[in-house]
Amino acid sequence: MIDLMDKEELKKRTRELSIKEGSATAFMSGAGESYIVPYALALNANNAQIGFLTSFVNLFGAIAQIFGGRFTYKFSRRKIILFSVFMQATMWLIILGLGLLVWKGIINGYAVSILIILYCLYAIIGNLSGPSWFSLMGDIVKKNERGEYFSRRNKIVTLIGLIVTLAAAFFLDYMKEIGLLIVGFAFLFLIASIGRYVSTFLLTKHYYPKNKAKKESYFGFFQFIKKAPRNNFGKFVIYVGLINLTTNFAGPFFAVYMLKELNYSYIWFTIVILSALIFTILSIPIWGKIGDKYGNKQLLKIGSYIIPFGAILWLFSKNPIVIILTSQLAAGVGWAGFNLAASNFIYDAVTPQRRGICVAYFNTVNGIGIFLGAIAGGLFAQYIHIGFINTFLLIFLISGLARAAVVLIFLPGIKETRIAPSKENVNMINYIATGTPKPFYGFFRGVLFIITDIVGRTKKGKKR
Repeated sequence: MIDLMDKEELKKRTRELSIKEGSATAFMSGAGESYIVPYALALNANNAQIGFLTSFVNLFGAIAQIFGGRFTYKFSRRKIILFSVFMQATMWLIILGLGLLVWKGIINGYAVSILIILYCLYAIIGNLSGPSWFSLMGDIVKKNERGEYFSRRNKIVTLIGLIVTLAAAFFLDYMKEIGLLIVGFAFLFLIASIGRYVSTFLLTKHYYPKNKAKKESYFGFFQFIKKAPRNNFGKFVIYVGLINLTTNFAGPFFAVYMLKELNYSYIWFTIVILSALIFTILSIPIWGKIGDKYGNKQLLKIGSYIIPFGAILWLFSKNPIVIILTSQLAAGVGWAGFNLAASNFIYDAVTPQRRGICVAYFNTVNGIGIFLGAIAGGLFAQYIHIGFINTFLLIFLISGLARAAVVLIFLPGIKETRIAPSKENVNMINYIATGTPKPFYGFFRGVLFIITDIVGRTKKGKKR
């Protein structure tokens, strides 16, 4: 029997192992997932196929989440996670094999279609473990430490992913110059596979507490959808799903716009993409403290009001430096706060017994939103052409305005799930996203108050 002290030590060790495991996974995302769209473009994918690549992958990945959530009631979380992660690593070897077959001239006309199928399988396999991992980390990380812990984990993982992605860009530019671009992609996917195999090994060292999920706490997806509009968690899921739908109307096409329309090199393309991650890293520590102190709803508000600008600001310049300092700054800061708030909101809103199945349905709704958004965006990019504005810029504008509309209509209906903050903090935080006569003035005043408050408390803590 493991006594209480041993369990706490095992949990502490697992929290540190999880950061290392996430760092290994960053090699997969940095060398693999970051370059799947450029890889498809190198295989001569058209705009509609790029939309399909994103949309079908997210749809089938979302469906897999439903089965992954159900599996948490039938199998141990350890078995689910290890099987899923190991097989996901193996899929990268198959994807790189496709590139080598294209390079040798064995496969030509159907390469993009095969890639879409393989990447869908990759997403299905990977998403099976999502509910189990989320449920596990909910048991491993204490409620009042989640903001700080996940912000630290995300910061480290994002930084490593940034370095890997940037190094991969220089490598790809070199391989393109010597006429071996497809081979370059294959090598990157080998790195992605190795990173995920290392992740698998580290996951074998995790502590897996007894799963609290019981069969009687299970409920079906359609039951969840039917009740969603009438409960707080359901409204939250619908809101995030709509944000993802409107975001992914444009999401797959930033890469296409930079590589095809603006003719950026892989280095400039990657620098622009990574700049958002840099802003994410810089803002995550503040977001974590804001979430722990003021609650997830307030953090969600701030992020939600920033992210529409991540799309709209693309209309004002083609210069990569300007894009970095405007749209990518908004995207990096806004999504960092939004995603942290969304993740922690689930932990606080759902009982441990239903955490796995609820995160599965949350991800399913998001996957459906991404699917619909990417499909609509892909068809729009392929068939709609208006003379006075670039099609991609029009897509970015529609996406940004649609995000803003979703925020204004649906966000007010979501309630906080944590204990209410002090009256003083409520009064000041209510400047953010409220019906004040000067909403933008109130927004920035509220943000300024929070940042100065956090910085002041941090300085006091250091003096002590």
